Amino acid sequence: MKQFEQSALLNALPDQFFAALSRKVTEYAAMGHDVINLGQGNPDQPTPEHIVASLKEAADRPDFHKYPPFQGQGFLKEAAAAFYKREYDVDLDPQTEIAILFGGKAGLVELPMCLMNEGEYMLVPDPGYPDYWSGAAMAKVKMDYMPLVEEKQFLPDYEEIGQERLDRAKLLLLNYPNNPTGAQATSAFFDETVQHARKHDLCVVHDFAYGGIGFDGQKPPSFLQSEGAKDIGVELYTLSKTYNMAGWRVAFLAGNQSVISAVNLLQDHLYVSLFSAIQQAAATALTESQDCVIELSDRYERRRNALVNACQKIGWKVTAPAGSFFAWLPVPKPYTSVEFSNLLLEKVHVVTAPGIGFGAYGEGYVRVGLLTDEERLEEAIQRIGTLHLFADE
Repeated sequence: MKQFEQSALLNALPDQFFAALSRKVTEYAAMGHDVINLGQGNPDQPTPEHIVASLKEAADRPDFHKYPPFQGQGFLKEAAAAFYKREYDVDLDPQTEIAILFGGKAGLVELPMCLMNEGEYMLVPDPGYPDYWSGAAMAKVKMDYMPLVEEKQFLPDYEEIGQERLDRAKLLLLNYPNNPTGAQATSAFFDETVQHARKHDLCVVHDFAYGGIGFDGQKPPSFLQSEGAKDIGVELYTLSKTYNMAGWRVAFLAGNQSVISAVNLLQDHLYVSLFSAIQQAAATALTESQDCVIELSDRYERRRNALVNACQKIGWKVTAPAGSFFAWLPVPKPYTSVEFSNLLLEKVHVVTAPGIGFGAYGEGYVRVGLLTDEERLEEAIQRIGTLHLFADE
């Protein structure tokens, strides 16, 4: 059979670092080992019943069996605007300041293609979500990495980035609560970001994927709450994490009208929007009772506490995450993040995600997901404790 060559665009895409890890996990599970997988980012709870019921009801509507409007149902955009007004006191025009997305990942990949030209620069966090790199590769643009270090609360330092790099960049990408570090941003940091964006003519994209998951009574702030944020940027909100709807592939972009218009234009050529029944279920999630969101965040906080307490018992000095459903744990010497992850999988059958997979500044850490119950998290850390890797144990 003839083998057709892939395009130069596909060949330029970054390697999927975690694909090899996933294959290795599958191999160990196939050998009969009891593998505790803390390396994934897939929510483990079902979608709340009232959202599923809304989908079932909507699926019976014959008018929803047709193509939806190209740029999404107006009722979902209105629900998204109502959500932002209720949760963050941010006013949004449903028609001009909200775009419906096929999941947050699609929007993140699309944005550089919508706003940038080949060879231009975008500022991206390091460590950061690897699909940011995919968007840069698809748009044929260059990435300029912003170090996120613990000494600075995993926030980029604009003074260290410098005037020249800020002037050169066209797009600035942020993500808080942060994947992989679990750090939160402050309203003051977002205010500072708006000021720099204005000064250096930057478009800010804030990935707010974990906006519904904050701990210790601290609700994660929205970037759009900062004065002038809509003038210079957008915020991406996905229902995957807040409402356990990862498989539903529904998200939205909110903010600057010109960015919304650009995304809608690109999507007009790619999609005919989401199945209308999913859009109705998403509107239900955004506008009806938010008790499920509170319960979910509380669940993750209990898991976080169980994990941190278990780490302390084996002498593993860790910092508790402030949000998201991830913990960012330091690797003991003399291991690299890959060596440490391999050791845990091979010796005690615990899966973690090596920090280097999220960027150069991820080296020295592993990411752990809070996506199993407290007992399994505690068991995972107890297994790690049997390796006697921590001096204070």
